Amino acid sequence: MSARDPIEAALGLRPVPGTPRPFVFPAAARGHLSGGLALVAVHMPGRPLISASLYLPNGAVDEPTAEGGATVLAARALTEGTLRRDAVALTEAAERLGASLRAEAGWDATVVSVDVPVERLGLALELLAELVREPAFPEREVERLRDQRLNDLLQARVDPARRAEEAFLETIYAPGTPYARVAGGRRETVATLDAGVLRQAYSRRGDPGRTALIIGGDLAGLDVVELVEPLFGDLVVGGGSAAAPTVEDGLDRTRVHLVHRPGAVQSELRVGHLGLPRRSPDYHAVTVMAMILGGLFNSRLNMKLREEKGYTYGAGAGYDFRRFAGPFSARAAVNSDATVPALTDLLAELRRIRDAAPTDAEMRAACDYLVGVFPLRFETPGPIVGALGGLVTFGLPADELDRYRPAITAVTASDVLAAARAHLHVERLAVIIVGDADAVGADLERAGIGDVEVVRDPEPLAENG
Repeated sequence: MSARDPIEAALGLRPVPGTPRPFVFPAAARGHLSGGLALVAVHMPGRPLISASLYLPNGAVDEPTAEGGATVLAARALTEGTLRRDAVALTEAAERLGASLRAEAGWDATVVSVDVPVERLGLALELLAELVREPAFPEREVERLRDQRLNDLLQARVDPARRAEEAFLETIYAPGTPYARVAGGRRETVATLDAGVLRQAYSRRGDPGRTALIIGGDLAGLDVVELVEPLFGDLVVGGGSAAAPTVEDGLDRTRVHLVHRPGAVQSELRVGHLGLPRRSPDYHAVTVMAMILGGLFNSRLNMKLREEKGYTYGAGAGYDFRRFAGPFSARAAVNSDATVPALTDLLAELRRIRDAAPTDAEMRAACDYLVGVFPLRFETPGPIVGALGGLVTFGLPADELDRYRPAITAVTASDVLAAARAHLHVERLAVIIVGDADAVGADLERAGIGDVEVVRDPEPLAENG
């Protein structure tokens, strides 16, 4: 075994994966209710716990800059009461059904869901409809949720990993781009949110084509349309496509930001740039490339930084695929004295994957993992419903999940090399270090990675706490 190929070495010491088992994604019946709402039903025999989710085209990417965080907070507030029941009564009603109600929002959608035994599905759908159609956004509960979020943001400033993520996003995206922050908003915008703003955020119109009610589980003997038509048939969830948000690159060259943490014994590292939207034609090749670079334990970054050099407990890299171009990032936490050597090796791996096609062993490891783990994600109705919701949210074709494994298997080493050369931009990177500037700053300057800007957060960080 050659020391030049750590993947070959690792595979020589571990069992080799067998042939992936055949897998067919469960068939979905698609239609529309009388008012136009898309309905997707997936029959899964032997799965009596039903999952039902309503996907709404309200994402954090669509909200005004001054209301950053409103969409996420509005989703959290949905389960705090309706016009008929307060939070306690709503919880008790769900518990009597053995149901679990939840609502959440991310960058691209708001999802309101219920899980319930099949024999009580009708009553649970009534509760879901009440939640969606009659939200109360009670002032007291909104204030509590807002205060919790503000406290969480204070904690994020002192958490090195979360501080690195914040600085990274602010560097790779141009000011004014929604993605230049986390979906939950910044402190200055969250502090202004009230029940009125949350109501507006929840009622924001969007593309009806990105809306659907999806139900999965053992639906034998059930007329799903008959169950949902009286509850959701006249639900108005669209109203036309909103203008696409501006997502602009904030990098014209490599930028190095060192966030000073006096006395820190570790450095948190983020390196990357603007990535790709989910609907990229290179999605499958990029996915395999990212696995080889930093998605597996045997990835190049982990084998170099952890196994060979012992700099970290783990290093990784990957793309965050969204409706618009999400971030690509490589990441690790290392001892302070290893900051510059680890960065040097990390950058070298980013260049190396663009220089030559991956080995056969690397291709096997990445593709076998992606193909093999795919069915394991879909053993229960919840993930099945979630995957189908992703098709709606991202505007993907109905056969996308059926095509996934064949598409991954069809990726070649030359495809991976082409994807790396096209989508890894080593000439313009954001390099973020959260660590002790006094300990690592001089070495970082001498490394010549780029002009170093030291960021010194106000002290104490929790000045408003």
